[in-house]
Amino acid sequence: MSAIDDVRPADAAPRTWVDRLPAAVRPYLRLARADRPIGIWLLLWPCWWSILLATTETPFGLAWSLYVLWLFVLFAVGAAVMRGAGCTYNDIVDRDIDAKVARTAGRPIPSGQVSVAMAIAFLVVQLVVGLGVLLQLNWFSVVLGALSLVPIAIYPFMKRVTDWPQAFLGLTFNWGALLGWAAVTGGLGVAPFLLFAGCVFWTLGYDTIYAHQDKEDDALIGVRSTARLLGERTKTWLIGFYGAAWVLFLTAGLLCQLSLGFFIGLGLVAGHLAWQIVRLDISDGANCLATFKSNRDLGLVMFLAILAGILFR
Repeated sequence: MSAIDDVRPADAAPRTWVDRLPAAVRPYLRLARADRPIGIWLLLWPCWWSILLATTETPFGLAWSLYVLWLFVLFAVGAAVMRGAGCTYNDIVDRDIDAKVARTAGRPIPSGQVSVAMAIAFLVVQLVVGLGVLLQLNWFSVVLGALSLVPIAIYPFMKRVTDWPQAFLGLTFNWGALLGWAAVTGGLGVAPFLLFAGCVFWTLGYDTIYAHQDKEDDALIGVRSTARLLGERTKTWLIGFYGAAWVLFLTAGLLCQLSLGFFIGLGLVAGHLAWQIVRLDISDGANCLATFKSNRDLGLVMFLAILAGILFR
């Protein structure tokens, strides 16, 4: 085995279950970011929030409850697969940029561990599995899910043409806030669109934090981001992003007639968002990464808040 066969990217997790697998499969799992599940959680939480909220629009019963649990499982599998597919596609498109950034130069494609042709083949396999998951849903959801491929296809190019690629990530990454509701109800309504909009602002906030890790390299190679645009004003803008997200979440909960338990939980969500802003140090990459990752926990708090709002109605 040559030295390049198992290069560890600088942005890889220290050591994970991936490192215990055969060397031949490790680059593909790292290409899909399987060693870093934070992205799966951030993709999955809006789906699960939406599924829970949608149950307020449907009759309750044992059979229906089992179906909802099945949807949780399907969306978990779908989130894992489609997050991997998105990362693979992004790395194919960004391979020249990644090669110029210290944090990403060791990724499978720019380091030569995976050829572009093999990465495309791997992408196709993931998309086929994702399609298999999508076809388990109602036909409205199938069409809605297929439409998500449009923002997915566009997103990797946005950092080349706008200072707001994080906004496009928000539109792309939170499609599940619409899809979860559609999977339960067979349609859409005002509440899922409010949830979706709130998730877009949430993503704007956490991905701006994440982008501060790369702002120096991005400036050198001309990659644009909200981190570069906002700079020292980031915390002020985060108040706006997270504040808008919180108000939209609140409004969605009111529209779904959730109980007091939801609003108590939403207070904890507000506290967590405020904590992120206070503890953030945009000059410290490790601090930015840790703050970004804390949004996995925020997702759980929001999930439990919605659940409490439903159970105690």
